[in-house]
Amino acid sequence: MNYDLFIGDQLFSSWSMRGWLMLEKFGIPHRTHMIGLYSGTMAADMAPLAPARLVPTLRTAAGTVVGESLAMAETLAEENPDAGLWPSDPAARAAARWLCAEMVAGFGALRGECPMQLLHCYEGFEPSPETRIDLERIETLWAHARSVSGATTGPLFGTYSLADVFYTPVAARIIGYGLPVSEANRSYCLELLSDLSVRQWRAMGLTKTYDPFPYPVDLPTSAWPIASHKAKAVEATSGENTHCPYSGKPVQDFLELDGQIWGLCNSFCRDKTVADPEAWPAFVEMIGAR
Repeated sequence: MNYDLFIGDQLFSSWSMRGWLMLEKFGIPHRTHMIGLYSGTMAADMAPLAPARLVPTLRTAAGTVVGESLAMAETLAEENPDAGLWPSDPAARAAARWLCAEMVAGFGALRGECPMQLLHCYEGFEPSPETRIDLERIETLWAHARSVSGATTGPLFGTYSLADVFYTPVAARIIGYGLPVSEANRSYCLELLSDLSVRQWRAMGLTKTYDPFPYPVDLPTSAWPIASHKAKAVEATSGENTHCPYSGKPVQDFLELDGQIWGLCNSFCRDKTVADPEAWPAFVEMIGAR
């Protein structure tokens, strides 16, 4: 069974990130299609999926179009019962559904004041009282999840579930704006953002540049805390390898890493690798074998 997932720009579309993770993290086959959130083509791009009008949107193998993230999650869990999207324990499963539903319906102050962006971290951001209330509620919900599951660290319910998927963009906001949470919850946020799939999502987003930046904040910035920035794109005609580690096709675009030149089959493969070389197992395996 193969799904079609329609998403927006990776650096900014928090809901698209949720949709992608609920397929990617649970090994559910899918094809990804980009919708032009910032290019002015969104309405035309979404027209074939009507009445869906927002990203992410899912189309099942049977051709059924499903809008809204929570509906997508339930559809995927129903059609893929062995994938483990929800916790297996009934009490944990009920709590996970509760956390996801409240995420969908709430936290308007946090979302409005701190739009998700995965480019850098802001220094000196001061959240409003309303956003602080949202953060306190999130920490209360996370504490409840851990009281139900007994998991003191790692995924909220012991094993990775849709609850962790739904709160990954929240983690990005907490880290990206330096929002006040407990050290334990900050560690949980960093753990979510260190996940290989999340790093790949961000790296793909970094292949595109934006001028102007969609959600500017007039504050100093520091580097995103999870990534490798040791690579750079270079002009070359040959490198250490002759075929792309991702596609197997002949190389034509090149990067430099630790003084060595490596080739990829196109500029997207090169740029996503430049953004975070260690996020891509096929690339890591290739350079490790040399």
